[in-house]
Amino acid sequence: MPPVTRRTAIATAAILPAALGRAPESLAAPAVVPAPEDQAKLAGDRPLFGAVTWTLPNGLRVAFAESRRVPVVGHYLFYAAGAGEDPAGKSGTAHFLEHMMFKGSRNVPPGQLSLVVAREGGQDNAFTSRDVTAYHQTVEASRLPLVMRMEADRFAGPLIPPETVEPERAVVLEERRQRTDSNPRARFWEGFEAALWGPQHWRGRPLIGWEEEVRAISRDDLLGFYGHRYAPANAVLVVTGDAREAEVRRLAEELYGGVPSRAVTPRDRAAPPAQPAEARLVRQDPAVREASFLRAAMAPSLTWGDRQQAWALEALAHLLGGGPGSRLHKALVETGLATSANASYDGEAVGATAFTLSATPRPGIEPARVEAAVDEVVATLLQDGPAEAELTRAQRQITAGALLALDGIGAAPRMLGSALASGLPLELVEFWPRHLKAVTLGQVTEAARAVLGGAPGTTGWLLPEGASAPERRL
Repeated sequence: MPPVTRRTAIATAAILPAALGRAPESLAAPAVVPAPEDQAKLAGDRPLFGAVTWTLPNGLRVAFAESRRVPVVGHYLFYAAGAGEDPAGKSGTAHFLEHMMFKGSRNVPPGQLSLVVAREGGQDNAFTSRDVTAYHQTVEASRLPLVMRMEADRFAGPLIPPETVEPERAVVLEERRQRTDSNPRARFWEGFEAALWGPQHWRGRPLIGWEEEVRAISRDDLLGFYGHRYAPANAVLVVTGDAREAEVRRLAEELYGGVPSRAVTPRDRAAPPAQPAEARLVRQDPAVREASFLRAAMAPSLTWGDRQQAWALEALAHLLGGGPGSRLHKALVETGLATSANASYDGEAVGATAFTLSATPRPGIEPARVEAAVDEVVATLLQDGPAEAELTRAQRQITAGALLALDGIGAAPRMLGSALASGLPLELVEFWPRHLKAVTLGQVTEAARAVLGGAPGTTGWLLPEGASAPERRL
């Protein structure tokens, strides 16, 4: 399951009902007025989750956010190590180790953890992103001690049996074949990332790894990654839901406090290259019927570069390509040039990130017309800056996503854990609407000119076989 982050709430906010936009009065749904408590959260006056944090003597950070909406708890263990920490020449190590962590531990036989959780009516899974690896369970509230005990045992001593490495490698390679190799758009995205950052830059390598490098990962590589990265001081335990702080503190100390502390290899992520590996990438594929356009520029984040630009770039992404009402949607979709047009930005990444524009031309529309329309939208924005109404709309719709994040047992732990494990403070998660609302027009214009107007970037086209490619633009 992919990580649920603040960005997913933002994306959902872009398609909120007409109560947040303008619809004919006769057709508009009744306006939804948030409760006073939620209004305070949207304004940034109150924390979204009300989480508390503390650190165990062995270095493990713990975050707890109580919610009594349903008698369920979410239990998540995040490691501050993702695909960005894969060793050189061994891309896919973090993801491969995630698979191997299900092969049993000192007191839990292989497969037993998932089987026990399922028998209790719960769910368990794991995911590897560029920045974190996380293992999680969602269970009925009284079963929290059970899953904490099993996860702590896996933390302290995974088995990684030698005889299971090759069978699991085959599983990983089959996953790669199904998700990437057999999907032309996934192959194109993988190539596009490598074109922007370089195929061996930590951001240019695929999360699952290049096939030849996955084949080269040894059991010693997996054990080494575990030994250097899976330490209490490099992990964050997040518990949310129908539990009490005193009990969570007691269980964390009892069950996780015994995990031995050890030295951690700190993250060491290279700066972005001065120039992209390829400024323009054009691929044709017989399996593709619709063209796809991508353009990405290297950008700062909340952890790297000009951190002050991150909030402005988040607002910029929404007003430029955040669904109906955005500039790209008006210029491309509403004019009939494209079926979709979007902008995206991940400001919570560890290290450099990217600001990305994308579009899908309508059948029969020449790709050159779509690219020219994108160029015109960007040029106008860089010259004149955004309007006050655009920024207000973006701030309103993005912060509305905060309410969506409060529903569902999975949103709080994923948002809290991903941010904390990425080195961001709890305050940023709890009060991000306040930061977003403080963005000014001048800051958005400055950030747009710095990134879309001057940062290294790559333009890409995936085209049906035989389709003409737009000429290179200087």
